[in-house]
Amino acid sequence: MLLLAFLAAARAAQPPASPAPYTVLARDGRHPLAVRMMAGQEMFALDDLARLFNVTVREDAAAGGLTVTAGTQTIVLSAGQSLASVGGRLVSLPAPPAREGRTWYVPVDFVARALAPALSTRVELRKPSRLLLVGDIRAPRVVARMDPLGSATRLTFDVAPATPHTIAQEGQRLVVKFDADVLDTALPASVAPDLVQTIRPGDAPATIAIDLGPKFASFRTSDLPGDRGAGRLVVDIAGQATEVTQPPPAGPPSQPPADVPPLIDLAPSGSLRAIVVDAGHGGTEQGVKGPGGALEKDVTLSVARRLKAALEARLGIRVILTRDGDATIGLDERAALANNNKADLFVSLHANASVRPATSGAEVFYLSLDEYGDAAERAARGDHESLPVFGGGTRDIELTLWEMAQARYIRDSAALAQTVESALRERVPMSARSLQQAPCRVLVGANMPAVLIEMGFLTNPAQEKQLTSDEFQNQVVQALVSAITRFRDSRAVSTAASGTR
Repeated sequence: MLLLAFLAAARAAQPPASPAPYTVLARDGRHPLAVRMMAGQEMFALDDLARLFNVTVREDAAAGGLTVTAGTQTIVLSAGQSLASVGGRLVSLPAPPAREGRTWYVPVDFVARALAPALSTRVELRKPSRLLLVGDIRAPRVVARMDPLGSATRLTFDVAPATPHTIAQEGQRLVVKFDADVLDTALPASVAPDLVQTIRPGDAPATIAIDLGPKFASFRTSDLPGDRGAGRLVVDIAGQATEVTQPPPAGPPSQPPADVPPLIDLAPSGSLRAIVVDAGHGGTEQGVKGPGGALEKDVTLSVARRLKAALEARLGIRVILTRDGDATIGLDERAALANNNKADLFVSLHANASVRPATSGAEVFYLSLDEYGDAAERAARGDHESLPVFGGGTRDIELTLWEMAQARYIRDSAALAQTVESALRERVPMSARSLQQAPCRVLVGANMPAVLIEMGFLTNPAQEKQLTSDEFQNQVVQALVSAITRFRDSRAVSTAASGTR
């Protein structure tokens, strides 16, 4: 017991491990910048910053403060205050400066909030990557993810800001080279060994290497615009076809199985152009929690990402996710996103719950407007109202309340829901009430055909395992791709038939 107490006391007396240093990237190279943890805050030594940025630090012992001079700009710090005065303008800091021995320390945010505005050179602090960029260094942020596509794999690289790049095959690897000095990367650890063995920084600066697996056959790339000046590079990696031991029968070439999406199957002109896929819940709204700990918000996001990749590959259309991360988004905001992007379809993904653990099966919903009575019927007809206009006279204006936006699409939504229910039934278990009409708030404002899909009951222990498995999620995705394809084709036939009359 005495020995254990001695060891515990020795461990407690040891100083905490120092945080990993930041990396300073500048034209003259890269070097580490040490960090100290003080009172729960990461801090830089002011002496280190003075040497790095060629600024002058002067201590006013009587006033208990510090003055940092950068060219013609002056920064004033006071001991015990989480504020800095930059040229007379106050900025907040997460912690006050701290002194240890003869060295003063400031929180790392001091660089971005106080020092950078006072310097004549560009300075950018990237805390998640632990980088400090100095000068005109081009270091785009590249975040990659990998999504399975049946016998293929899709790699998506989100690049901020959008940066010119090339991609080439060098033996058993693909090399993506960016027109940049360095890359700030977040690369996935999970791989698909048969097609992609590793995704790693390349041997040359500003490159990413994709080491290919033994079943790699070909690749295809496409560039898409991102949000807020970002870009997106999509790399589809196709596997080799299964070897055939017997010669194929004579006749026309066979079609690939329906559940294996071809790499690109472009939609005919005039059909679906954009689809919004809504991953239910997110952020503080976690949704249903399964007995094993699985969260609805995680299941819906995983399926939404897979569905986006599959739809883009199969139909060649634009697919927008209401969220591509763990974010809290209001119900009306989701439909508004679809409206603002002029989407042709809105598909909301969810997982169900029941007080009875044995309840299971998928369900498909479209909107019910019974509570709105005649108002819904008028909205469905698209009635107009005459309003006075400046200068005299009137103009017919079509006014649609938010709650009535879905009214004119109820028939199309019902047809889409029936198609989705039928396609899901071919691949996953369905509940006894697999097709329903209900007042789902997330569908109310959608100005296009819209459905909500409960993929299964997360409160059922067996179905919780299914909903979190790759196999089940892929089956749901394949069913939805099939349903959307059928709905698209049926609309094209209806349009052609109406045009011949």
